[in-house]
Amino acid sequence: MYPDTLLEQEVFGPGVDILHGGAPHTGTLDALPDDLCAKVDGLLIFRHWLQPKDLARFPKLRVVVRMGVGYDRLDRATCAARGITVCNVPDYGTQEVADHAVSLALALRRGIILHHDLQRADPPAPWRYVDSPLIRRAEVQGFGIVGLGRIGMAVALRAKAFGFKVRFYDPHLPNGVDRALGITRCRTLEELMSGADVLSIHAPDTKETRGMIGARELAWLPEGAIVVNTARGTSLDIDALEAGLRGGRIAGAGLDVIPVEPPVDPVPGLLAAYRRREPWLQGRVVITPHSAFHTPEAWFDIRRKSAETMRDVLLLGLRTNVIAPDHD
Repeated sequence: MYPDTLLEQEVFGPGVDILHGGAPHTGTLDALPDDLCAKVDGLLIFRHWLQPKDLARFPKLRVVVRMGVGYDRLDRATCAARGITVCNVPDYGTQEVADHAVSLALALRRGIILHHDLQRADPPAPWRYVDSPLIRRAEVQGFGIVGLGRIGMAVALRAKAFGFKVRFYDPHLPNGVDRALGITRCRTLEELMSGADVLSIHAPDTKETRGMIGARELAWLPEGAIVVNTARGTSLDIDALEAGLRGGRIAGAGLDVIPVEPPVDPVPGLLAAYRRREPWLQGRVVITPHSAFHTPEAWFDIRRKSAETMRDVLLLGLRTNVIAPDHD
């Protein structure tokens, strides 16, 4: 991911051996030699799976820092049993993911994707606007946010600036957040979705959130709603979303995540139809490959904040970004 260890050496200071490379961030930990694993007290890990067989190769391991927000690929039960502390980096791509979510919503609601697809058709559509349920004025729409964490809150501020009527559902937040931000709190998911002309999902992958939005919940949305997911694909039933789009009740969708990543055969029907450019979803769906976080600045933040978290926990004994074993 990075060409050297100069930044990590700066953060950790003298007396720390930094073992660099050996496991490409697109691969597995199998590439790491056993003699290197035997030396490791702290492990910085990106998108790899960390399973019991992997952990067994690190006899001295004390701290794992997931270089990102989600930690569903880490076997935290095994880590807890061995007394290994697990951390994440929750604040590296807040701006990027929030920008991406709102951009997906606006690209659909302003007809940008629709007219883009129509104008590059063969033959191209007439040189005029197209009436579509997608296209609505922002200020008449309810913008519903599921999960008002750091990214959800950043999305709320952006959507509010565009004139949307912003509402959120997050049963874990204390009272008063809505007053501080000048937005509306919904006490149930049904209450949120019934007024969400735009639904933007910002929930982590937990037992509580997996499958939380399926066919029943999507049916609560107003006719002509759009759905945006830049969080985790496990919270949204993608087959139910496809059915809602095919039936016409849901006008459009913008997805940066799907249930299994990278996709494996058989890929979800919606992704397959999107890749085939099937006419029924022309201008209605946009899918990006879990890239919402991506900027050079975000990659730098991942690096520095991961190193700082490791320093705090491994060297200084602090509890920076520690994930409790029972937090699921």
